[in-house]
Amino acid sequence: MPLTADEIRTFRTKAQQLRCDMIDVTVWSGGAHIGGSLSMADVLTALYYKYLRARPEEPDWPDRDRFVLSKGHGGVGLSCVLADKGYFDKELLKEFNHFKSPFGMHLDGNKVPGVDASTGSLGHGLAMAVGMALGARFQGKAWRTYCLLGDGECNEGSVWEAVMAARHFKL
Repeated sequence: MPLTADEIRTFRTKAQQLRCDMIDVTVWSGGAHIGGSLSMADVLTALYYKYLRARPEEPDWPDRDRFVLSKGHGGVGLSCVLADKGYFDKELLKEFNHFKSPFGMHLDGNKVPGVDASTGSLGHGLAMAVGMALGARFQGKAWRTYCLLGDGECNEGSVWEAVMAARHFKL
C-alpha cells in the first residue's frame, strides 16, 4: 500500500511535530542521542501511523506487529511516537532519563509499553527481529516484524549473519 499524496502531506506535518517533541524531551532530560532520533522521524511516522498493526490500549496484544529499534540510542524518538500514539501519557516524557524514570536512553521493553525489544548494543536488533519473525512462522501467526537499523551498526558481523539467516528462511 503506497502512501497517497494526502498521507504524505499529513505525515510530513506529523513527523515535524514529533521532531519538535524529540527536541523538547532532549532538553527536559538534559541530553539525548538527538541526531539518530531526528533522522528516523519520517520512517517511524509512516510505520506507526499507516503500516504497523498495533493497539496502544493493549500493548501486549498477541497478534500485533513487532518493531525492533536496533539503534537503541534512538529511544528518545521512539518514546515520542509511542506517547503520541497513546501507549502512555505524554507528561511522563518530562522525566525521560531521570532517576527512577522508566525511560532510559535505551528503552527497556519491560518498563515502557509498546517497546518489543530492549536494545542498545549495536548490531543485535536485526538478529532479534529475525527470531521474532521465525517465531511468528512457527506459531502460524500473521504478524509482521519490522526492524530499524542505524548506519553505524551495518558493518557488524552479527547484522550480516542475521541478513543471511533472513534470506535463508525467506523472511
